[in-house]
Amino acid sequence: MTITSPRAAAEVFTYLARFSNAAEWDPGVVSGRPLGDQGPRLGSVYRLVVRFGGRELPLDYEVVELVPGSRVVLQADNGLVRSTDTITVSAVPDGGCSVDYRAVLEAKKARALLGPVLDWAFRRTCERARAGLRAKLAA
Repeated sequence: MTITSPRAAAEVFTYLARFSNAAEWDPGVVSGRPLGDQGPRLGSVYRLVVRFGGRELPLDYEVVELVPGSRVVLQADNGLVRSTDTITVSAVPDGGCSVDYRAVLEAKKARALLGPVLDWAFRRTCERARAGLRAKLAA
C-alpha cells in the first residue's frame, strides 16, 4: 500500500520505524511495546500482540534492515507465521511524504488446507490497517 501524508518525511519515518506505534493505527494490533532499547536501530525488537482469526498472537518484530530516515524492514517469526514488513518513506515536493508499506505474511502450518482462508483474512486485516494508517498520518 502507498499513502501520502502532509507530515514531514523525517517525522513519519521516526514514528513508523518505532514499530510498537502500530497499536495506535492498526486495529488488528491489540498492543505494542519495545523490548529493551527503544531504537529504532538494527536489532531493535518490538512485541506486538495481534488479533488474527479470532486469536491473539504475540509477534516479536526485529529490525533487520535500516536506512535511517527512509527505509526499515522488520521481521517476526513464530511457529505459525513469518511476517516481513517493509516501510519506505519519501519526501514529496509539497513538503509532505509518501509511505510505501509492504507486509508479507507466510503461514507455516496447514498452508495447503487453509491458504485461501488465510489469504482472505490477511487481505481484510491489511485493508483495516491501511485505513487506520491513512487516518493517523492525515492529521
